[in-house]
Amino acid sequence: MGRLRLALLLLPLFLGACAHSGRPATYLVEQSGPYLLDSGDVLRVSVYGDANLTNTYRVDDSGAIAMPLVGAVQARGATTEALSRKVASALAAGYMRNPNVAVEVAEYRPFFIQGAVGSSGQYSYSYGMTVRAAISAAGGFTDTANRNTATIYRRQGNEMVKGSVELDFPILPGDTIVIAERWI
Repeated sequence: MGRLRLALLLLPLFLGACAHSGRPATYLVEQSGPYLLDSGDVLRVSVYGDANLTNTYRVDDSGAIAMPLVGAVQARGATTEALSRKVASALAAGYMRNPNVAVEVAEYRPFFIQGAVGSSGQYSYSYGMTVRAAISAAGGFTDTANRNTATIYRRQGNEMVKGSVELDFPILPGDTIVIAERWI
């Protein structure tokens, strides 16, 4: 009887240790909304019926793509859908009648990782990456790495924001991830 009573007393303790808070994690860095284009992205622009205009274009340092006939078209801060409308509008202004334009990201701009990882540096981004995947791309943790959280620096508008995040937090192209060392 004594063992049963002890087991019943300890059961809530064990179950409490396994419980999940159920609260969503909060982060300083924004993680929602459509993908916004910026310098370094490579875009595949398809203009239906014109093979000469259909090509890949890199968003330059000024945030624009340079296309034949229309010249520079501002892409920074736009979605692919908004950019396709801008390109179609520019082509419709004297070059084509009712142009049909599609824009998709062919190659995302890179992300950066530094700190207690195997090899700090710049890496190619793949859609849907998390901090954990970025750490793997950088050669994994060093022996002294903090394996629970990371710090992300992300540009939001004209500001650079910083947030402490868990390893399953989604990253975006252009993010800088810092893995700290643990102090134990």
